[in-house]
Amino acid sequence: MSLTGTAAAHLVTLAEGAEHGGNHESLSPYLTGGGALFGLLLLLWITTRFNRDR
Repeated sequence: MSLTGTAAAHLVTLAEGAEHGGNHESLSPYLTGGGALFGLLLLLWITTRFNRDR
């Protein structure tokens, strides 16, 4: 079997497993989005602290 055939077979297997929605019961979209927003704002704040020459 070729490399592309093997990759395609794995993608089909992954796609079949995604029928359940892929969401875990303990994951909250609001908590995940809020954490991502906080992390990006923290990185923005750190970047602006190091760029004081402007």
